[in-house]
Amino acid sequence: MSQDLPPLNALRAFEAAARLNSISQAANELHVTHGAVSRQVRSLEEHLGVALFSKEGRGLKLTDAGIRLRDVSAELFNRLRSTCAELQQGQADAPFVLACPGSLLARWFIPRLDRLNRELPELRLQLSASEGELDPRRAGVDATLWFAEPPWPADMQVYELTMERIGPVLSPRYAHFAELHQAPAAALLGEPLLHTSSRPQAWPSWAASNGLDASALKLGQGFEHLYYLLEAAAAGLGVAITPQQLVADDLAAGRLVAPWGFVETSARLALWVPARRLDKRAEQLAKWLHHELEG
Repeated sequence: MSQDLPPLNALRAFEAAARLNSISQAANELHVTHGAVSRQVRSLEEHLGVALFSKEGRGLKLTDAGIRLRDVSAELFNRLRSTCAELQQGQADAPFVLACPGSLLARWFIPRLDRLNRELPELRLQLSASEGELDPRRAGVDATLWFAEPPWPADMQVYELTMERIGPVLSPRYAHFAELHQAPAAALLGEPLLHTSSRPQAWPSWAASNGLDASALKLGQGFEHLYYLLEAAAAGLGVAITPQQLVADDLAAGRLVAPWGFVETSARLALWVPARRLDKRAEQLAKWLHHELEG
């Protein structure tokens, strides 16, 4: 059996087909025909002397050999894409790209951005916001700030900044504010609660921490993202559940109140930095963030 590496195009076609579990989708991603991907996969199987896919009904299923090659090739192609992106970016002269959830960016980071730029001008920070699932390994991102639960992956340097604490908040403008703001937490069991699809576990987790029956919760208006949820609460539309950090400024200004306080979860707000991208700017940013959160 040949010890030479298979052709790169064949590996690329297989990696896409294995990741997407579809020859057709791989063809669309690579901008080639279905037949071209099939031929590349067959040539790779011939080169290796093993079957990588087997028939399953009308679709395909990876063999054990295919699974092994998929896992290795996915990692290597991700590293290759990331390295190429870094080289194209010109890391030495590039800004420090920080990814974070849009709600965290809008409600906590932006009000502090001017101070950060004054105190860390060499950072040349560029922000990348998303309300979807963040990928700290994404090419072109130097660090990711988000709430996550340990254990931490070995390929990441994770700077833990603070524990996540969640709790209900409402506006003095809310119609039931007078009855609720001095009532025990159990009063919320009869209240239609604002919630978000991105954190469906938040209300049940809070209820359990307060010794309440989570099944008795009554969910009201739902929102896709946390940012809109908190805007709705501030507008007096109901009671929302949120990490404390996202409403710190609203609480200080009296725009929102938290009569029942906040409880710790198992998550931490942390700065994730790919180990391959470690530089002094990440450590400087982590120290600045920690100081701001503790202040």
